[in-house]
Amino acid sequence: MRRKNKGKVRGRGGAGQNRAESEAFLKKNRQKPEVIETSSGLQYTVREEGTGKSPDEWSTVVVNQRILLVDGTVIKDTYHGIETDTFTLEEAIDGLKEGLPLMKEGGKTRFVVPPDLAWGKRGAGLRIGPYAALIFDIRLEKVI
Repeated sequence: MRRKNKGKVRGRGGAGQNRAESEAFLKKNRQKPEVIETSSGLQYTVREEGTGKSPDEWSTVVVNQRILLVDGTVIKDTYHGIETDTFTLEEAIDGLKEGLPLMKEGGKTRFVVPPDLAWGKRGAGLRIGPYAALIFDIRLEKVI
């Protein structure tokens, strides 16, 4: 008897499963009083206010970030390493293009990004499946 899940990387999940988990998580999260939801569906919670400048659509940002699936699977975590992540807003997923300009340098925010503002139906790599919502705990270290 063959096992269908042999070699499956934890976290990827199937489209139907991911969609259901994402919708349930977003629905529950929006009920929290500290959560702000934009018209696009991006949810965020300001953890620490920053005092520096905010990025715009042409900025490059330096961040520390923890990226998780809604089931708690950690996709990436730069907080415990020595290197930060640097990227342009132009190359960011739509949820971060919308969310990062709401921050100021030195601030920390949790973004819950619905699938249509993340990687949508195609997913990304081996760990982010189709229709997966993502959680980003981001500290905006610097705007370049």
